[in-house]
Amino acid sequence: MQPIDIMGKIVSLCKRRGFVFQSSEIYGGLKSCYDYGPLGVELKRNIAQQWWRSMVHQRDDMVGIDASIMMHSKVWEASGHLQNFVDPLVDCLNCQNRFRADKAPKIASETMVEFRKGGKASGEKLTAPVGEGGYVCPQCNSPLLSPERMFRGMFRTVMGPIDPLQEVMETLDVEKLSRKELYKEIDEALTRASVFLRPETAQAMFVQFLNVQQTASMKVPFGIAQQGKSFRNEIIVEHFIFRSCEFEQMEMEFFCEPGTQKEWLAYWAEERLAWHRQFSNSPEKYRLRQHTGKELAHYSDDCYDIEFLYPWGWDELEGIASRTDYDLKKHAAHSGVKLSYLDQQKPDPETGKLGWRYTPYVVEPALGLTRTFLSIMVDAYREETVEGKERMYLKLHPRLAPYKVAVLPLVKKDGQPEMAKKLVQAFRSRDIHVTYEEQQSIGKRYAKQDEIGTPFCVTIDSDSSQDGCVTIRDRDTCQQERVSMEKVVEHLQQKIYR
Repeated sequence: MQPIDIMGKIVSLCKRRGFVFQSSEIYGGLKSCYDYGPLGVELKRNIAQQWWRSMVHQRDDMVGIDASIMMHSKVWEASGHLQNFVDPLVDCLNCQNRFRADKAPKIASETMVEFRKGGKASGEKLTAPVGEGGYVCPQCNSPLLSPERMFRGMFRTVMGPIDPLQEVMETLDVEKLSRKELYKEIDEALTRASVFLRPETAQAMFVQFLNVQQTASMKVPFGIAQQGKSFRNEIIVEHFIFRSCEFEQMEMEFFCEPGTQKEWLAYWAEERLAWHRQFSNSPEKYRLRQHTGKELAHYSDDCYDIEFLYPWGWDELEGIASRTDYDLKKHAAHSGVKLSYLDQQKPDPETGKLGWRYTPYVVEPALGLTRTFLSIMVDAYREETVEGKERMYLKLHPRLAPYKVAVLPLVKKDGQPEMAKKLVQAFRSRDIHVTYEEQQSIGKRYAKQDEIGTPFCVTIDSDSSQDGCVTIRDRDTCQQERVSMEKVVEHLQQKIYR
């Protein structure tokens, strides 16, 4: 099966079985926005729960926060997002590709270049000179391009009752300004009155560093974890939910002593890789890749990516970055608040006196929840032939599966539905998410549960009322075993949470 076929089948499965829907579908849909259906929301919550369990609940050096999506605009000024999240956007008039001018291939102005009409291999061969910008379309090599337009990567909105546009139009003499000057004046005026949807969850953890450290009595090294939505006005969205404008992140900022960041970076890189692999059927599809010097962000002294082998190739799943003390120092400088830590038990390296005050360094594992969702679906998707019949199933780890158990009466009579519903309540009393189905043949019900990744089916049959036993069917092997109804809940609980 070709990789592109796998993606197409996963997208189809997500719609057909209620994992992911196109947002606003009845109105034609909204590009790059998705709604998670009954099964999708359960899978997503289970992933998030397992991350929180391993990162927060199972550690003594970690606490969590849940910060506001909208923050003071000065936060984004201090972090550099206001300056760095504005890019020149260009449209190719030949192939209609849209791209960033600063990322396009550089060629001397007035150079004659060849390209194909419409960007198609069969298109007529054309030649034209490179414009003043000194670049061509990265897709078709055409120099026939639209004027540059400024593209803001952050979503901007206004908080409060006053429309800032009215003030701008009253104060600006638009007739005396060039197009570029007018844009700059309007942008600056709007920015002063605007708030932004966060492009990452990280900054709130830096801004709240002191509040969290002091109220939770945390000692360095320690971490602050957060899950939540982020928003980026992407120029290009691709691969279903892999890159979208609205997405969810699971991030942690780990504050440590200066000089120990390399050790902690290595620790968290291995820790996070192991976390992904424990839920995978193919651990070899996850790998660590260290960034080269050219790839490093300006605030980072080292970084690793955890990459997953998606159907289109290796691509980023999670980043583990050593962010140095850049963020805390930037926010301290802009806010006037000292974001430092005093270790009263250690001597100051400069003075030798007991009591060392320093700005902590930070190691940041940053994971996309929606990307993880997609990687898990890709990893779990299976097709096979059993006794001449095609079977498709999701081999999801039991702790991640939307439903852990399906309870199925063989027929809708002879007291079987009543026995089945009693068993459903027994599972629920143990906090095991269970589904009940009595429609269609047992074979079709098994096939449906296989498709949505339910690890176990429990069938009530005509013998159950006589011998007090039920049949457990395993999703992955299709093997069945007979178990006492009194013991089936505990038996499956051990299998699910092993």
